[in-house]
Amino acid sequence: MGDAGEGLVDNEARLAERQEELERARRERNAPAPADPARSAELESLRLARVELQRQLDTTSHDARRAMLTRAIAELDRRIADGPPRAGRT
Repeated sequence: MGDAGEGLVDNEARLAERQEELERARRERNAPAPADPARSAELESLRLARVELQRQLDTTSHDARRAMLTRAIAELDRRIADGPPRAGRT
């Protein structure tokens, strides 16, 4: 009976996995698309860069490096808050 029981568990696991995949696909289909995918990607990149710089700032004790990281984080915060780029701006 050991082999038969294992087969049932495997089938149940595959069924549960498939149901999760279907649910995830359903959520993705129903989620609203970002208005500007390029800007969304840019914002995500800026947020990730900020997290990394904050991590470095938290572990750095050298004053000059801390000042540089603080300025870089402030610049990222400004760029994140600026919103979508306007024509002619880079």
